[in-house]
Amino acid sequence: MKITSRDNSLLRRARSVRDGKEIDSIYIEGLRLCEEALASSLTIEAVIYSEELGRKERAAKLIQGLTGATNNVASVSEKLLASISYTKTPQGILVLASRPAHDEISFKKRQAATPLIVVMLGINNPVNVGAILRVAEAAGATGVIATQNTADPFSPKGLRGAMGSAFRLPIWEDADYPKVVDWCQSSGIKLLAADVNASTTHVDVSWKDPCALILGPESTGLTPAQIQDADQTIKVPMQGEVESLNVAVAAGVILYEAARQRKWIQLPDSTE
Repeated sequence: MKITSRDNSLLRRARSVRDGKEIDSIYIEGLRLCEEALASSLTIEAVIYSEELGRKERAAKLIQGLTGATNNVASVSEKLLASISYTKTPQGILVLASRPAHDEISFKKRQAATPLIVVMLGINNPVNVGAILRVAEAAGATGVIATQNTADPFSPKGLRGAMGSAFRLPIWEDADYPKVVDWCQSSGIKLLAADVNASTTHVDVSWKDPCALILGPESTGLTPAQIQDADQTIKVPMQGEVESLNVAVAAGVILYEAARQRKWIQLPDSTE
């Protein structure tokens, strides 16, 4: 199949977005994730897919939907697609889309009357960032704040970990932590910091009021100064000689306790 100059231009742009050189666009790869992108309110900018994948029924349906959203569509060989793929095993299709709203104003506009917010403070592993977004949406969080020095939630690795949650959740990216603290305090949002040295467990606090869960990086945790900004510290109790949990796992454990207390899921009461 002959590659046109237009196709080559799309391929070059895909590499640029993949490598983070065009911050207003995001690189989405894989059938499932591209389906999530189409189902969301994202603005689709371009689609590149392999000739082989295009012959499959599920993929053909997706491609039809995507071509209805943009005129920038290229069909290329598997080998050529592999040259721009972010993964070792190319998944046959990628989409370039406009980065979802991720600013402070948009985030605040989308908050519920009783917020349940996750604050990612300096978490620099994009896989963990993506996983936190995914569990935050699953557990009913109303939004996620990614402070400065936190990995980009919309990076290819972050998007793969989030599996579509980054397209739907309100996200405030590159936030200044002191500003986040000031906003939470002035808005009546209780700041709860996860700290392995805390004396109170995550089930012994109330999550029914407006709350923000603060999570730090696995390697160092939150600093004493950052902990000092919180209204309270909490920990997930552990047995054996385990020192800590993966930060995304800890987020899931804590947020599902919040969901239980908020009564949208029915689990046995921990006090029984």
